[in-house]
Amino acid sequence: MSRLLIVDDDEMNRDVLTQRLLRRGYGVVSVTNGEEALAAAVSEKPDLILMDLAMPVLDGYEATRRLKSNPETASIPVIALSARAMRGDREKALEAGCDEYDVKPVEFARLLVKINGFLQPKEKD
Repeated sequence: MSRLLIVDDDEMNRDVLTQRLLRRGYGVVSVTNGEEALAAAVSEKPDLILMDLAMPVLDGYEATRRLKSNPETASIPVIALSARAMRGDREKALEAGCDEYDVKPVEFARLLVKINGFLQPKEKD
């Protein structure tokens, strides 16, 4: 079972996403800010992180930079989730180290395709 870490300061967003992912058979851990995400990424060793970008304490951009600079967590894929859909936001998230970007409100089917793209075993040449 793949384990996902959800990082979002909005309780309703965390709960809805958690319930939908649990129903799909994923293991889920959730935290409320980027600082908690750094600790959880090391202790929980998730297969993928869903990272809100706008949070108090430590935002998703800086949390992702720190995750990607830590050898213990650098290889964990990070999908940025943002309610902002302004020009340049996707690029800013990717520059911070996010591997993918999606907008809120989450279109679950589309997000699932992105999640599964990172979690599928890579085919050998």
